[in-house]
Amino acid sequence: MSAAMRIVNGKVYDPANNIDGKIKEICIQDGKIVDSVPEDATVIDAQGMVIMPGGVDIHCHIAGPKVNAARKLQPEDHRHDVHPGTPFTRSGTGGTVPSTFATGYRYATLGYTTAMEAAVTPIGARHTLEEFHDTPVIDKGFYVLLGENIFLQNLLREKRMEEFNEAVAWWINATKAYTVKLVNPGGDEPWKGKKNSNVSDIDEQTDEGLTPRQIIEAFIKSVDKQGFPHPPHIHCNNLGHSGNYITTLETMKTAGDMRAHIAHIQFHSYGGELGKNPVSKAAEIVDYVDNHPNITCDVGQVMFGKSTIMTADAPLAYVLKGHSKGKWVNADTECESGCGILPFNYQEHIYMHTLQWAIGLEIFLMAKDPWRVILSTDHPNGGSFMNYPKLIKLLMDKAFRHEEMKRVNQKALENCSLRDLDREFTLNEIAIITRAGPARALGLKNKGHLGVGADADITIYDEMDDKEMMFNAPRYVIKSGKTIIGNHEFITDFIGKLLHITPEYDKKIEEVVQPFFESYYSIEFSNYAVDDSYLHDHEIIATGKASS
Repeated sequence: MSAAMRIVNGKVYDPANNIDGKIKEICIQDGKIVDSVPEDATVIDAQGMVIMPGGVDIHCHIAGPKVNAARKLQPEDHRHDVHPGTPFTRSGTGGTVPSTFATGYRYATLGYTTAMEAAVTPIGARHTLEEFHDTPVIDKGFYVLLGENIFLQNLLREKRMEEFNEAVAWWINATKAYTVKLVNPGGDEPWKGKKNSNVSDIDEQTDEGLTPRQIIEAFIKSVDKQGFPHPPHIHCNNLGHSGNYITTLETMKTAGDMRAHIAHIQFHSYGGELGKNPVSKAAEIVDYVDNHPNITCDVGQVMFGKSTIMTADAPLAYVLKGHSKGKWVNADTECESGCGILPFNYQEHIYMHTLQWAIGLEIFLMAKDPWRVILSTDHPNGGSFMNYPKLIKLLMDKAFRHEEMKRVNQKALENCSLRDLDREFTLNEIAIITRAGPARALGLKNKGHLGVGADADITIYDEMDDKEMMFNAPRYVIKSGKTIIGNHEFITDFIGKLLHITPEYDKKIEEVVQPFFESYYSIEFSNYAVDDSYLHDHEIIATGKASS
């Protein structure tokens, strides 16, 4: 039983409950928001401060085999960025891919209390869960990579759709995942094969006899039918290529009226001809998203400076290594996926990098509905999550944005409309794109708001004119009713919980899946599913009725 707490005199920004800067008392008991608490409850006086729900990162890469490989690839980053321990916290190392302890603490120092790992191979789930247990403060879940799963593709090709649905549910349960992730659907396996090829159109048939559109549609329908709280999380084909906005539009159209989430949509919003410099097509992408309420997206904002590319889009990593001319990793994950990792550096003077930076900002600033255009940097692909305060300042401060625009490639700015966008986000809109919006898109009914019954995940910021400084240093961070940061200092430690789903399935599907394992996998079928003992503290998020 946690102590009761009352927060008074602060300006509350709680968009889910239509509270926009109102002075309002927040009461906490036993880790939840409640109507009232006893008079002897601990009081935090938030005079001159801003109160928001804890931040929710819908798309990041923070745990699992690929993340660990990226850490090992860059020892120089960790040597020069050590996160010191305190009487209340563990030490760690930083860089663009921080260690587990540093990841949790650094999210907390920005006011974030929940983060979702965006791409885990099923065979890497056990590793991911162990790293999650080692990542303090934040609650977390992960999306499991199933789009390149050979067994599932076999079922699709043979049109065994009922077994396909059962197998999807089985894999979610076996891995303790939150939803399905698709990456470059239909493109990874052909590239790993003898032809070293990729797909360039979502209606192009691969050697496996499937098109990307068929794969995308099958997963959207399966997840919709089973009522997952978050739809398929889709990394579209042709990421980074000129003209790829057409692929993105076609991918969204494939959903029909069913839900779909487009990951790091900035990387998929380019016009122009293949092989030539791209131009912005942010307006076309935003227009489609605004007019289709079944679509959500996160932006994947590029921020100048060091990053680390890590992706299950193995052919993309192969292309990028030719530009970086440095160390890189590409790996095959049995019958499930590929993986590419390379250190990267976004530079202001380079046309492509400036255009990517500008398109991300365009998408934010053009969107009429901020609830479905969610803040992310695709950490660490577009830059570290530690850039979030600067990104917020770019959105809130037009003068600062225009000063930054003077430093970048001017030719790139001529091929987008960023110079013409004068919008400045409000604190309420920032609360939407960093808290209420991602929680709603994830189906996390107890997060992203401060209504009665919500998890007591709360951030309290000093109200400042400099929004980068403001969002870089919360005065208080409360996680599940416990004060983790008080007066800008860590005062206790905390291990958050795993968020996952358990869709129902017919156990007879295991008899269908097992022979494939015996023929093609390097581990026994009986050792593949993650045992419940790996869950530690966890919460099962309910699946619901299909929308169609």
